[in-house]
Amino acid sequence: MHASQGRSVGLGLALVSAFAFGGSGVAAKPLIEAGLDPLHVVWLRAAGATLVMLPVAWRHRALVRQRPALLAGFGLFAVAGVQACYFAAISRIPVGVALLVEYLGPALLLGWVRFVQRRPVSRAAAVGVVLAVGGLACVVEVWSGLGFDALGLLLAFGAACCQVSYFVLSDHGSDGENPADPIGVIAYGLLVGTAVLTLVARPWTMDWTLLAGQADMDGTVVPAGLLLAWVVLIATVVAYFTGVLAVRRLSPQVAGVVACLEAVVATVLAWVMLGEHLSAPQVVGGAAVLAGAFIAQTSTPKTASGVPVAGSAPDLGPAGEQGGVAGAGQGESELPAASRAT
Repeated sequence: MHASQGRSVGLGLALVSAFAFGGSGVAAKPLIEAGLDPLHVVWLRAAGATLVMLPVAWRHRALVRQRPALLAGFGLFAVAGVQACYFAAISRIPVGVALLVEYLGPALLLGWVRFVQRRPVSRAAAVGVVLAVGGLACVVEVWSGLGFDALGLLLAFGAACCQVSYFVLSDHGSDGENPADPIGVIAYGLLVGTAVLTLVARPWTMDWTLLAGQADMDGTVVPAGLLLAWVVLIATVVAYFTGVLAVRRLSPQVAGVVACLEAVVATVLAWVMLGEHLSAPQVVGGAAVLAGAFIAQTSTPKTASGVPVAGSAPDLGPAGEQGGVAGAGQGESELPAASRAT
């Protein structure tokens, strides 16, 4: 009974996390269109979340001495890199397209496992990657010569590459006798990311008066401050916390599959709230991307001895939680759960 209740709570938390993450682009894009530079929006998101997470960072201050390289890499790539590339991408291409391109991350991660770490991967995972790449070709309409802004697509691909570093660093953070606490890594990742973004974005050059003004959301006037509050509190702080708690209560497979809803949520919200309509081939392609991610993440390859092959590492939460559920080991996914950085 208690296990069933815990699973239900975990599923609810995972859904909240997926919806929270999926809404980040929809709230951020009107701010960018109102005049804020994409890097400034990223800085505001990271800095605001850092202020909220400062008590957590203080509680886990020992991490600075124990895992300095992990925190630096996580902040630079998994926080600053992926968010900067993603927000810059959505300033040039539709939110749904940018997020679907970013979902090449699991495919790139599979390539890392196979060709860099030289570990075998399952046939199902390879099929999932091929399906995802084929779906992506439909999303960007390659037959029409890439109908979207080339730089925007390149930036979205950069976000996918940073997503790979997110997974690799998360995996590194979960090893050893004393694995890094995932919430602590999130807090310091945001702190380091904010420091890096401060140097790059130069927020002192930002027009702060824009935050007191209005933003247009497909004809609806919304206070810019309200959108920023959503990006910071809901799409970052709430999203990360509920994601971590969800992974601790669900099996890796379920957490990964529910995480795929993030792309669906982002696309649907962008359609409804921003008027970013996708064509029928793009919708089909998006479904193929998600199906490919589903297949890749839920495959559980076994060797002849029944042991999972290398590359089927335990699922990781938003900052390195190693399948942190009671009963993890009921089967691990080939790839970590979907992106938690956007």
